Amino acid sequence: MRDRPRITGAEPERAILVGVLLEPPIDTEHPLAELGGLAATAGTTVVGEVVQRRDHPDQTTYLGKGKVKELEALVDHQDADVVIFDNDLSPAQTRNLERALEVKVLDRSEVILDIFAARARTHEARLAVELAQLEYSVPRLKRMWTHLSRLKMGVGMRGPGEKQLEVDRRLVEKRIHDLKTELATIHGRRERQVAARHDRMTVSLVGYTNAGKSTLLNALTGAGVLAADQLFATLDTRTRRWRLPGWGPVLLSDTVGFIRDLPHRLIASFKATLEETIQADLLLHVADASSPLVDAQIAAVRGVLAELGVEDKDTILVLNKIDRLPDEHACDRLLGRYPHAIPLSARAGRGLDTLAQAASDCLGRGFRDVDVETDPGNGRLLAWLDSHGEVLSRQFSDDRVRIHCRIPAAILGRIDPAEAAVTQHAPAAGPTPPPDASAGLVPRPGHAAGALRDGDSFGS
Repeated sequence: MRDRPRITGAEPERAILVGVLLEPPIDTEHPLAELGGLAATAGTTVVGEVVQRRDHPDQTTYLGKGKVKELEALVDHQDADVVIFDNDLSPAQTRNLERALEVKVLDRSEVILDIFAARARTHEARLAVELAQLEYSVPRLKRMWTHLSRLKMGVGMRGPGEKQLEVDRRLVEKRIHDLKTELATIHGRRERQVAARHDRMTVSLVGYTNAGKSTLLNALTGAGVLAADQLFATLDTRTRRWRLPGWGPVLLSDTVGFIRDLPHRLIASFKATLEETIQADLLLHVADASSPLVDAQIAAVRGVLAELGVEDKDTILVLNKIDRLPDEHACDRLLGRYPHAIPLSARAGRGLDTLAQAASDCLGRGFRDVDVETDPGNGRLLAWLDSHGEVLSRQFSDDRVRIHCRIPAAILGRIDPAEAAVTQHAPAAGPTPPPDASAGLVPRPGHAAGALRDGDSFGS
C-alpha cells in the first residue's frame, strides 16, 4: 500500500470576484478591493476578478450576456469553486447564474452574513446572526427544492417540491418569530442595563470595520481585548472604565464595526448590541486615516448612524493610524477637510491625551455653573448634588448653605424651588480658595448628566 500524505485541513475555496459598477466607483483603481478583503476574511482564495460598467443591471443575470460567457470561461480556467458578487442579487438572478456557471454564486450580503456567523461568540450575537440569515433565506427557499419540481401531481394538487417548500417556509417563519421574541427580551434587558448606569457618563466607539476601535479601547483603558488587522474582528460590545482628566471615570464601549452597504437585516438584528451607541452621551467616530477610502468610509458610518437615529448625537471624529501616513502633509490635508478631528495613533500611543481632553470638554459642555442655596439639614439634596454634579465649594452662614457646583442643565429644573434657590454663579472679586478635601469639598466630576429619571424631584 502506498503512503498518502495526511490531510490536516480543508483546502480554501477558490473565488472569483465580480462587480457591476452602476455608479462611478469609490476606488477607481481597485473597485473590488473591499470585496477581496471580505472574501479573504470568509476564508476563500481570490483567483480572478471581473468588472463591468452598466447603466442598470440585467434582469436575468445582473451581468450582460457577453460578460456571463467571459465569467464562465474564467471559472473553467481557474477551476473556481465560488463566484462572489459585489452587488445584491435577486433569488432568480442567483439561480440563473448558478445554472450558467455550474458553481456556487454568492452576493455581498451573503458573504457578510457568513463572516458574522463565523465570528459570533456570545449567545446574543449568534441569535442576531441567525435571524439575519433566516430573513435573507426566506425568498431563496424555492431554489433549494428545484430537484423535485419535475415530479407532477394531478390537477389542483401540489408536487413534492411545493409541499416541502411550504413546510420549510412555515418552519423558517416560526423560527424567525421565536428569534425576534428572544432578541426583543434581550434588547429590553440591555436597555435597562444601559439605563442603570446613570451614575456614569457613557462614551461609545463607532466606525468602519478595521479602523482600530479595539486597539484604541486597549490604549485608553488597558482592556486587553482582541485587536486584529481584519474585517469584523469584534462583534460583541465590550465596556471598560476610562479615566478622563479633570472629569473622572466614564464608561467606554467598543461596538461592532460598520461597512459600506451593510445589510439592513444586520442593523435590525444587532440593535441590542448597538444599544450602547444609541444611549451613549458621546460618540467617538474612529476612522482609518491611512485608508485611501477614508472619506467614503466616514460617509458610510454616518449613514448607518442616521439609520440608528443618532446622527445628531455629540460626536468627535478620530483620525486613527496617522503613523501609517506617508508624510505630515497627508495628515494636514485630512485635517483641512475635517478641521475638528483628532489625529492619533492608537498603536503608537500618539494623540491619546488630546483625545481625552477633547472628550472631557465635550462631556462638560452641557453643564451650568450655579449656586444652590438650601437648608443644611437637607441631606437628600446635598447628596444628590454631590452625586450628579461637580461640587466646587460650600459656604455655611447661619441656617443656610450655599453650594457652588457644576451641574447638567437638563436636570436643573428638577430642583424644587420651594426648598432650594438656584442662581447663576458670580465669581468673587478675590482669588478663590482651593476646595477643602478633608471637608468633602473635592470635585466629583465622574457622574452622569441627566441621570435623574423623569418624574423625580425634590419636592413633597
